[in-house]
Amino acid sequence: MVQEYKKIAVVGAGASGCICAYHLTSEDCCEVTIFDKGEPLRTLLPTGGGRCNLAHAEYDYKELAKNYPRGEKFLYSVFSKFSTSDTVEMFESMGIKTYTQNDGRIFPISDNSKFVRDVIIDKLQTRGVKFVRKEIVDLWKLLKEFDYVVIATGGHSGYEMLEYFDIKIVPQRPSLVGLSTKEKFKTLSGIVCKDVLIDGLMGDLLFTHFGISGPIVYKLSSYRAYNDYPYTVTVDFFSQEFDFQKILNQYSKRDVKNILGKYLPQKLADYILDSLQINCRGCDVNRIIREEILQYVHNFKITITGTNIGEETVTAGGVLLNEINSKTMEVKKVPNLYCIGEVLDIDGLCGGFNLQNAWSTAYVCAEAIKSCIKV
Repeated sequence: MVQEYKKIAVVGAGASGCICAYHLTSEDCCEVTIFDKGEPLRTLLPTGGGRCNLAHAEYDYKELAKNYPRGEKFLYSVFSKFSTSDTVEMFESMGIKTYTQNDGRIFPISDNSKFVRDVIIDKLQTRGVKFVRKEIVDLWKLLKEFDYVVIATGGHSGYEMLEYFDIKIVPQRPSLVGLSTKEKFKTLSGIVCKDVLIDGLMGDLLFTHFGISGPIVYKLSSYRAYNDYPYTVTVDFFSQEFDFQKILNQYSKRDVKNILGKYLPQKLADYILDSLQINCRGCDVNRIIREEILQYVHNFKITITGTNIGEETVTAGGVLLNEINSKTMEVKKVPNLYCIGEVLDIDGLCGGFNLQNAWSTAYVCAEAIKSCIKV
């Protein structure tokens, strides 16, 4: 039984803000207004390369939480209340059918972020959610006008108004981003190396005009978000067993560049052997030359000088998690004020993890507010 009708403001029309409004309006107990200076769910459109990577097929909430360099323990409580299976069920109940790729990433069958965006907005409008194109700067005034306020401004804004309430903020840093390097790799730009190892991480490496990118680099940039620049990483291009002497014997009459090019992209093989000033046939490679080549391909040093400006879509940092009640998402020192999604000091790896954080914290927040409204 509803005690009274409540007014709720959601600041931010991104993934977490819109889904929080969706759950808040599942029952007729409140009026929800979403404030944002831009178009709703605009940040959803580029996710998953435009296909909308909704989640990742990890159904154990503790294992799921391991994919968050910051926020793992905090998310235990959150994911235990709203997990991957809940995400899939929620979207399918909206009419958004999903499928799972071999790598575990979950997508809508439409493979279309705009389709997902349009469905969510249609559901919100049907439920009477109001969208107001306005940037909120005075949080104190908003708390006076509304019974509950939810901050869902993402990882790039909204912090100044929170700091006014002495809410501690962890400085933001780019995450899931390409890295610039001291070394010049222009001749290698566009080259992809499969299944390399970088400081214990495995994945595909992409050379760019400015440095390095690709799945393994996004992961590296996440784990090293707070490292001081410059720092050096070590690349092993042969993570699997590689008997180089056997290969040299097998192709003894061929140039070493061509031999190495059978196992590495040819341009990379050329780059490595030119750097070592080695130009001979397989039969001319002695122990010293062989070990020199192996040392280079197993311990390829790269100096990281920064991130590629303008690429970052996810940030590390945000509202200090000690400021938030993980069971409700309410700010401990400010009653009726809640923070969800990327505005928190939570960030995940590539693969649908950051959207899962948005969906789950949105649900926990909405349920907590509804439980306050009900008798």
